[in-house]
Amino acid sequence: MSTVGKAHEEGPMFLAELFGNNFHEAPYERYQRLHATAPSIALPEIQAHVFYRYGDCQKLLRDKRLGHDYPRRMKALHGEDVFEKNAVYRNLSHSMLLMDEPGHGRIRGLVTKAFDARRTEALRPEVARLAQALIDGFEGDGAGDLIPRFTFPLPVLVICEMLGIPEEDRDRFVHGERITGRVIDPTPMAPEELAEANTGSENSAAYFNDLLARRRAEPKDDLLSALVAAETEEGKLTGAELVANVSLLFAAGHETTVNLLGNGLRALWQHRPCLDALRADLSLLPAAVEEMLRFDSSVQLTGRRALEDFTFQGHDIKEGDNVITLLGAANHDGETFPDPEQFRLDRKAPRALSFGGGIHYCLGAQLSRIEGEEALRALFERLPKLELDPSVLEAPEQKPTITLRGLGALPAHWA
Repeated sequence: MSTVGKAHEEGPMFLAELFGNNFHEAPYERYQRLHATAPSIALPEIQAHVFYRYGDCQKLLRDKRLGHDYPRRMKALHGEDVFEKNAVYRNLSHSMLLMDEPGHGRIRGLVTKAFDARRTEALRPEVARLAQALIDGFEGDGAGDLIPRFTFPLPVLVICEMLGIPEEDRDRFVHGERITGRVIDPTPMAPEELAEANTGSENSAAYFNDLLARRRAEPKDDLLSALVAAETEEGKLTGAELVANVSLLFAAGHETTVNLLGNGLRALWQHRPCLDALRADLSLLPAAVEEMLRFDSSVQLTGRRALEDFTFQGHDIKEGDNVITLLGAANHDGETFPDPEQFRLDRKAPRALSFGGGIHYCLGAQLSRIEGEEALRALFERLPKLELDPSVLEAPEQKPTITLRGLGALPAHWA
């Protein structure tokens, strides 16, 4: 007996219903309906397969029969000249985020050491110092939006420190425009969104090209200089790959943590007993951050493309088919996480899939956890009267993205 829920004639309608109509406002209600309907969905009309059980997603993230096949996929969708016309897609095509082997491993190997457990843990005092310094700047105001004042600048400043971005340049990243997360959504961007993304990508590339030229002339003890050495001395990176992956490290180095903190603080205020327990015992911070990652994941889904024909859980997957893993839904799989809609600090279940898996497992996962722990520690120690505005719980301002989930504002008061 097949366990696959099929929507042969309704593939486009199914995806439109799943991801449309303000998906970002209430994704978990849709996930609940999926879990109650079937363990997975096959959409043969559009050559797609949707998985959302924890075990299935975990296996597929590690499956070497799946990849991105990004250049061929984008040319099929947008034409042979897609990379010549669009800076954002051209930049992404050179990034390890969307590369398959062997290119992915070649580039990832150059930066892995900077994110190993020992070096990452050594950053904890600096993360704590930056958190305290940011609170120094707004503590006396008594109220405000925590995203531009705290949850956004903190991880931005940390990744600036790691990369070696000069202090005089950091303000442009703390207060500047952010490249839209829509570029990695499964639904196409509107022309104005694409134009904005292209402009942001061009501006980012121009800045990093200039900074990398300075590092070639005058190397320093930072990650940028190490990558420049790999390009100039070892020939392991092309110029385009260097710029694309520095841009990626910067973007990925803060986006997950910004959303983790916003989503996680809202979840705590929705579950006051957990909030009270955490405030009374900060040794629970690691458990709280893990549950934040699971309860309202910063990354809701990821997609792969079949590199060969194979069968998985009743699905006949053909080369070129799209395989979508709904990470947010997998993190709410009741068979793996009992009472998935409840925020709990005592979970003993496996870690959530919020950082992905396999060769594309997030390089900065441990750094994001440390940033989450130290940010919460600083907030609770320095702002004991902190309260989120009721609007955050009743009608939160969500960013209109599908793959990345986060708040657009986090109003609070602490006086």
